[in-house]
Amino acid sequence: MTTEATLSHAAARALYDRIGAWQDTQRFYEDDATADLIAHADLRQAQSVFEFGMGTGRLAARLLQDHLPATAHYLGIDISTTMVALARKRLAPWRDRARVEESDGSPRIHAPDGTFDRFVSTYVLDLLSREDIAAVLAEARRVLVPEGLLCLVSATHGRTPSERLIMGLATRLLALSPKLVGGCRAIDLGAALERDGWRVIHHAVVSKWGVPSEVLVAARVREGTP
Repeated sequence: MTTEATLSHAAARALYDRIGAWQDTQRFYEDDATADLIAHADLRQAQSVFEFGMGTGRLAARLLQDHLPATAHYLGIDISTTMVALARKRLAPWRDRARVEESDGSPRIHAPDGTFDRFVSTYVLDLLSREDIAAVLAEARRVLVPEGLLCLVSATHGRTPSERLIMGLATRLLALSPKLVGGCRAIDLGAALERDGWRVIHHAVVSKWGVPSEVLVAARVREGTP
């Protein structure tokens, strides 16, 4: 992973409270990667979904409407008051089984061990520090049931000349001020994952308009599994 400066929790909250209403404009490069994630997350079998950093609730609404069984329950958290308000409004049609909460920005998840069978986070880990990423992944393993699926998407490093140009520009803007790129940076999800606790099911890079996104789906390995 890279070592660029990241936004503090307070700075991230202030930024996304201000720009949250425009967050969905990023769908032009996000949707292909999230579609790839959905295709490999076996959501028809899911009954309890947790989303870390649900933003405006756009992905959650897509899952509840088209991909999750009618018996599935969803819980999403976000640090931004603006995002929480937008998500609650968007998910109102599923209020009987979808809940949204505001978080304090801590990686800690207030749920018992083995609560969820899917842990979803898209374009959030690439805002976090190296330490917070590790803490979130540890919490994901704790709250997932054995063989539950970790489902992640993040910005990643460029491979082609056009991708390297775009991501290089983003890196320079990040160095000037993380706020210029919403705090996002290229990371390597595969390298961040502790492989002894997970079994990778799907790992791909999806590029749209020169912006590469890493997609990772991994199963939580049972304790004692070789």
